[in-house]
Amino acid sequence: MIQRFLRAQTWNPYLAGAVSGVLLILSVLVADKFFGASTSFVRSAGMLETIFAPEHVRQLEYFAQKTPKIDWQWMFVLGIFLGSLLSSRLGGTFRLQALPPMWRSAFGGSILKRAGVAFAGGLIGMFGVRLAGGCPSGHGLSGVSQLSVSGLVALTLFFGIGVLVARKLYRGGRQ
Repeated sequence: MIQRFLRAQTWNPYLAGAVSGVLLILSVLVADKFFGASTSFVRSAGMLETIFAPEHVRQLEYFAQKTPKIDWQWMFVLGIFLGSLLSSRLGGTFRLQALPPMWRSAFGGSILKRAGVAFAGGLIGMFGVRLAGGCPSGHGLSGVSQLSVSGLVALTLFFGIGVLVARKLYRGGRQ
């Protein structure tokens, strides 16, 4: 049964959600850490900046609080990437493609346009994440698991607005 689950092209969302919940519980019990990912981006940027401008990193008060280093959260994000890669390989859905078919049918075949929109979206998203003091996984998943009202509100807004924007983008692109 486990092998069939791991090799499936799509996972049952209820089962995948339950597995995520168990992983969150284990994360708290074993490492005393809740899920979160956005600070690892800042730490990675700081590590790169240390290579090119170490004096700048030493002068910033922010990096005194968020030391540029590989920590538990950084490894968590690496694990997300590796787990996703492994899952797609096991399920037989892995493929390299410059443009997803859904994007191509809605917005055309410009790779530059896709890269620009992805970069702009990432920039806006990261600005919001840092402004909010955390990412959807931190506020949503970890917050809800602690029965936090703000976590529930955040998760509801993340998903709701995400669905609305995706529907607007992909419906608007086809018309």
